[in-house]
Order: sequence, then C-alpha cells, then structure tokens
Amino acid sequence: MPERVTIIGSGPAGLTAAIYAARADLSPFMVEGAQAGGQLMLTTDVENYPGFPDGIMGPDLMDQFRKQAERFGTRIVTADVTKVDFSSTPFKVWVGADEYESDAIIISTGASARWLEVPGEEALRGFGVSACATCDGFFFKEKELVVVGGGDSAMEEALFLTKFASKVTIIHRRDEFRASKIMVQRALDHPKIEVIWDSVVDEILGDGTVSGVSVRNVKTEETTEFKTDGVFVAIGHTPNTSLFKGQLALNEKGYIEVFEGTATSVPGVFAAGDVVDFVYRQAITAAGSGCAAAIDAERWLEARE
Repeated sequence: MPERVTIIGSGPAGLTAAIYAARADLSPFMVEGAQAGGQLMLTTDVENYPGFPDGIMGPDLMDQFRKQAERFGTRIVTADVTKVDFSSTPFKVWVGADEYESDAIIISTGASARWLEVPGEEALRGFGVSACATCDGFFFKEKELVVVGGGDSAMEEALFLTKFASKVTIIHRRDEFRASKIMVQRALDHPKIEVIWDSVVDEILGDGTVSGVSVRNVKTEETTEFKTDGVFVAIGHTPNTSLFKGQLALNEKGYIEVFEGTATSVPGVFAAGDVVDFVYRQAITAAGSGCAAAIDAERWLEARE
C-alpha cells in the first residue's frame, strides 16, 4: 500500500505539515534529510517565534517541533531522498536503494544561505556571523557591523541593521552595486552606512565571537584588518531543488512554483517553506505554509477519493 502523504524535508515547514497531516489521520511519512531541522539548526537564540517570550535556541525549537509531529504518529527517516518520479501516481520516492510510493507529496527541502567559505566563518556562525538580519539584528544594539554583498538583499540587510547598529559597513567586490537603483540610493544616503568598494573578506576574525574581518582590495591586493562586532553574509540563497528539476516547474531563481496556495505544477505534489519563499524566509512563515500544504494535500486526497 502506498503512503497517504510523504513529506520530503523537515524544518518548520515540513514538521508543521507533519503535525497537521498526522492530526488529519493521514499517517504521514517524513524523510527529514541527513541534515534535519533546516536553517534553525544553525541559529542560536530565536526571539521572534511566538510563544517563547524568553527566546529559545534554534535546535531546541526544532526538537519540540519534531516531538510534536512524532506524538501524533509521524514516522520519520533520517536520510536524504536520492531520486523522485512524479510522472504518475502513486508517486515514487527513493532513499538510496529503498523505494517508497505515496498518494501525495509535500516538499519542504528549504533553501541554503550562500556562505563566503572563508576561515573563521563556520566556527563563528551564530556567534557574530549570520545570514539573516531580521533573525539576529536585534542582538547587535549599538554595535558596528559588516554586511557582505551587493544585491538587493545586501541593501535590505544593511538598512534593516541600521535600526540597531551604530554603524554598518557594506563590503562589495566591485565598484558599483548590482542592486536596484532605489535600494542603492537608500543605502548610500543613510548616515549610518559606509561602503568599502572593490574588496572581499578573506577571513573572519575572533576568538569565541567576531572581532573583525581581514579585507583584501581586489585591485591593489592590499590586505587590512577591519574591526567589527558582527558579519552578515548577504550573497543570496540557493533553493534545495536539484532533486526536482525536470519533475516540477521551477522559477528563474530555481524555487518551486506554486499555484492557488501550495499546489505545484503536478497535481498531488505540494510545496512549502523556503523552497518556495524567497521573500520572507522566516520560521513562522515557513510553518504557516507547512500548515497550508497539509490542508491542501488532505483536501486533494479527499476529492480524489
């Protein structure tokens, strides 16, 4: 017998979908991924998720999501899906050599922040290194910060951080930004924002927490140390959709296209969270879309039966 609903990926979207699907008596089966829990697993304090007035650690929040999903009967496999076939029903999902069939699919594989891949970055992630200003900006009141990037997301991050920081320095590898003109003008006009042009960050410095960055001018090759209390990497996100190329409609950025809620281009396949959302990218919006995907899947199954 095929599974009623298979959820590919975890994080707030997948686990919320699991909670709702399980409570709808759909006995969801989740392949959560080898690196389960999504981007919150890389986050220390989460203070903007409702219901936790004193904040909660990202991994602790995901652990509570997971326990709640399991409590209602979600079966979870900690592995990566290696192949899918959505060309006919029941849909097929492979985990290594193991093949599973399912009447409906919910995809919540998320997106991965692009990182600089420089020394110090990984060790200090969550300790002054972040890829989300709206998640972590609050912790840097009256601090001096660096934003790395030159697109709209970098401008948005820098402008948002001025609400808290005493100074924000954008470091960009070229001599002009690729962001939209209006965003560039807002950033350049802001009294708290300065720019270091034609430069890249070669290393993030600090013992336990960020204390500075090593900055190299790409034209002169001169390297200097620049003091900062935090580094926000804003060079974009990559949706985790390589598995679905040729199976589902993707937009020009590689995110899954959805129609009328969470439905994808294949009836019976639904998508939620950051694999769809390149605008908000918050735990709460991902959870909300996971809820919607489970309800959409339940209604689709009912109509089909």
